Amino acid sequence: MDHCLLWALLLTSQVRVSQCQNGFQPPVPQRVRVEPDFVSQVLSIAWDKDLTYPVLFYDIEVLRTELGEIVYNYTIEVRADSAGRFHHWNWTSPIPLECTSHTVRVRSRQQQHTSDWSEQIVPGMDIPVNTGAKMYPQDRVVAVGSNTTFCCIVQERKEFKSFKYKTSILNSTRLSRRSYAGTVTNQPPSIPSGTNVVCLDDSNYYTGTVVFVGYPPGDRDLVCETRDLVSVECQWRIGQDTYLRGVQRQTHYTLNGKQCKLHNNLVKSSKKDKLQCQLSVTLDQGEINWTLGARNPLGTIQLTDKADINHRVRPHAPLEVYTANVYSRNASVHWRWGPNGYRTLPLECQAHVNSSENTYTFDYSGPGVSEALLKDLQPDEEYTVRIRCRTQQNTWKWGDWSLDYNFQTIKERPDALNIWVWMDSNQTGYVKWKPLSKSESHGQIVAYEVTYWNPEEDGRRTLSLPQTQHRAPLCPGDIGDCVITVTARNSAGTSPAASITIPRFSAGEVHTLYKVSGRNGGFDLFWPPYANTSCGYVVEWCPTGKQDCDVDWRKVPAGNASARIESGSFVAGVRYTFSIYACSSGAPELLERRQGYVVELAPAQHVSELKAQQYGSDVLLSWDEVPLDGRRGFICGYTVYTPNGSHLVPIENITDPNTRSYMVRHLSPGFYKFTVKAHTSGGQDGGVTVSLKLDPSTDWLVIEILVALGAMTGFLFLITIFCYTKRQWVKKTFYPEIPEPKLPEEWPTTPGTFGSRTLAVEPCPHNTVHIVENPERESDKFSPEVELEEEEGDGAGAGESPPDTDSSDPVVLRYYNQVVDDGSQGPRSADSSSSSSSDSSSTSLASTRTDVTYTGIQSAASSSGAPVQPEASDMGGYRPQMTPELASAEPQADSAGPADFPLLGDFGGYQPQITWRADSRPASTAPWAAPHPSAPPSSSSPTPPLRRAQIAYPPPPGFTTCCRANPDPPPSRRHHAVSFFGGDTGLFQLISVFNP
Repeated sequence: MDHCLLWALLLTSQVRVSQCQNGFQPPVPQRVRVEPDFVSQVLSIAWDKDLTYPVLFYDIEVLRTELGEIVYNYTIEVRADSAGRFHHWNWTSPIPLECTSHTVRVRSRQQQHTSDWSEQIVPGMDIPVNTGAKMYPQDRVVAVGSNTTFCCIVQERKEFKSFKYKTSILNSTRLSRRSYAGTVTNQPPSIPSGTNVVCLDDSNYYTGTVVFVGYPPGDRDLVCETRDLVSVECQWRIGQDTYLRGVQRQTHYTLNGKQCKLHNNLVKSSKKDKLQCQLSVTLDQGEINWTLGARNPLGTIQLTDKADINHRVRPHAPLEVYTANVYSRNASVHWRWGPNGYRTLPLECQAHVNSSENTYTFDYSGPGVSEALLKDLQPDEEYTVRIRCRTQQNTWKWGDWSLDYNFQTIKERPDALNIWVWMDSNQTGYVKWKPLSKSESHGQIVAYEVTYWNPEEDGRRTLSLPQTQHRAPLCPGDIGDCVITVTARNSAGTSPAASITIPRFSAGEVHTLYKVSGRNGGFDLFWPPYANTSCGYVVEWCPTGKQDCDVDWRKVPAGNASARIESGSFVAGVRYTFSIYACSSGAPELLERRQGYVVELAPAQHVSELKAQQYGSDVLLSWDEVPLDGRRGFICGYTVYTPNGSHLVPIENITDPNTRSYMVRHLSPGFYKFTVKAHTSGGQDGGVTVSLKLDPSTDWLVIEILVALGAMTGFLFLITIFCYTKRQWVKKTFYPEIPEPKLPEEWPTTPGTFGSRTLAVEPCPHNTVHIVENPERESDKFSPEVELEEEEGDGAGAGESPPDTDSSDPVVLRYYNQVVDDGSQGPRSADSSSSSSSDSSSTSLASTRTDVTYTGIQSAASSSGAPVQPEASDMGGYRPQMTPELASAEPQADSAGPADFPLLGDFGGYQPQITWRADSRPASTAPWAAPHPSAPPSSSSPTPPLRRAQIAYPPPPGFTTCCRANPDPPPSRRHHAVSFFGGDTGLFQLISVFNP
């Protein structure tokens, strides 16, 4: 420690020696003083002036002593000619001064030369002698929205842990070994008890403080007056809540320098937001200023009102209000005043009278007025009265109202009834009267009396009814021109009589109905004046179409030809009928009738009985009107729609409400839907839909057929003309000429395959052949089994032609069945035994040969007894040229019958040429076609002689080839007979090939 002091002294002396060597050193500030203000956190610094320098600068620095941290520095200019011997400087600390020790030092400066520092230390509460925990500032009052820095000094040998503001953790800054600081910004108003700020150390020991956040006073609108003529009473409006409570923090008031204390002369006004302060004064001071001061820890305000209190007199409320005399139509009210000065004070008073139906206000004036007469009251009515007053001269404000006082007037006989009659036939209807209101009955009604009488007769009939009944039946039938009189009775007497003459009912009388529109919940009616009226008019209304309706009416004074009809019973969408009568000395006379709706709505029901009828291509839609109860407005027209998907498309808008049909024209056959909606000024109804299937019209069908026939005829005619003009081209294209075969003059005689044998040109005997098909074979692979039977009905075959004696062996015939096969199988040998079996037959691409054995078949020679003579005519047109060649195929080894007859198509050197004669069958018929077996040929018919060979093509599929050789041919010619038999069709053809 001693070494440190020594080094400091050496350093100081060295600095001074250096400055002395430079030749100049500013003076050191003398008598530096520092005074702390811990409440305002201000350090006041003062030092002596040095008068030897006209201008001298001073450097001021503030440090936190323990950490040596500079928190403030500033340079100021001080003149020697300034006032005072001392110079002062204030510095406000951002943290409470108790939080840590502060060092303040001052030095003088002259250009670049400075003096030594003069310093003072302000000790804080964190010095070692204070070992306890503390927190600052304590119970500070701050404004809303301000920032406050709190510091926590922890206990010796403890460590700081955290800050808490309410429940929020604050960021902390270390100020010294034991002191820490935390800042809260923009503070909201605190609760009346303040906001808690807590500091915790490592052992969870806490210390804390309370901060009160509020507003400065905000009072306004000061007004001063007198009420008792001996004191002044000032009222003002309280500003916003300051949130500051307690004697030290609440707002304090003064009036012209005198304290206004609560529960003494400071009271709350009858209005919650006002305060008033009362002071005893003399009223002859004239116009003076009345000043109110309001102060709390955050600020002070002053309010001023300049007034002459004599001109501001607001009386107190009258006391002890009562009634001295009460009658049926008037009453007298009395009261008294509290202050003695009111007895001679000119006053203007109001009596406010209120009943269940009306409110009245009565004015009275005079010196010290204390009574009032209430007039024009209603009998048997309860009233409430209250009184208030003000000065007549220099009128200022009305005084306070007195307490309410209740009284009731006495009863009186009822007023005359308002009666009317309603009729729906000559004897059906009733007379009705409106119930008397409380102001008209003047007491409780106990009964009604109805009197029927005739002016021309002396007899009267009286009917008594209870007070709950308000209508009576019409006059009895034995009374002529009936007059009905109705009176009401209460405990005070009977009302004046109300009379009406019953009009004669005319069932056939028709009056024009006029429309009237409602407006603002009512109806405005106008009618032409009636000259014979003596007592005005009566407007009667009732819901249209209602039986025994609850009629209502209103009487209009004479001279008025209009009325505004309003009623709480009017309902939107309901039609009302208004009847206007002229009142005279006799029976009422009906002038006109009107109907209308107070508010028109969309119809609640749709049109009824919607129908659709077809008229050719047109559809007639017809419907009935909407029922009256469902219209809810005047029908303005109808709209016809047709659906288009999910929408309705209007096709016609009918604006005439009397038109209830529409023709939809020119429709195509099909299914149609139509929707009809009625509409009022309030909108459309939901609509009703009808469906119709439009059938084609008969007339149109005939027209369409005729048009089609005409078009076809024209088309055929054009085709005919075209073909006729192009007939040569058509013939050449579709029917070309076939050239005739060119034959040599001599027929070739070279023997062919048949050798010297010729075919007998004789028809084959007619036998019945049954073809049995195998269902396991396909239809195109025909392999029948043939069984021959003798024809029982043919006697010629048995008697005329002897049996063939050439051979006793059965005749074996081979036929070829040309079929088209898929080529999957090869050729098989023609076995007679196997050919009759369908499951063992086979096919080839060329042909299929089958051997058929005939037993008991007649010979060809015996079928005809006469030789066949050739006809010259048969030789025309065809001359075949052929050179037969032996077939390359060898006969089967197992053939037991005649020589095989090869197909014509197998002759290699023969190409037939043929020209069909005019008598030949059409080209569409196959050359092997023959008559149907249903018409078998007769065996006795001679076979036409043939002079030429008739060549046939190989048989088609399903046909049988039959060949029979003649064992004894005539010497003049050789011939063979070949027959084709059809398996399914039964067709056959006989071909003769001869050799001359």
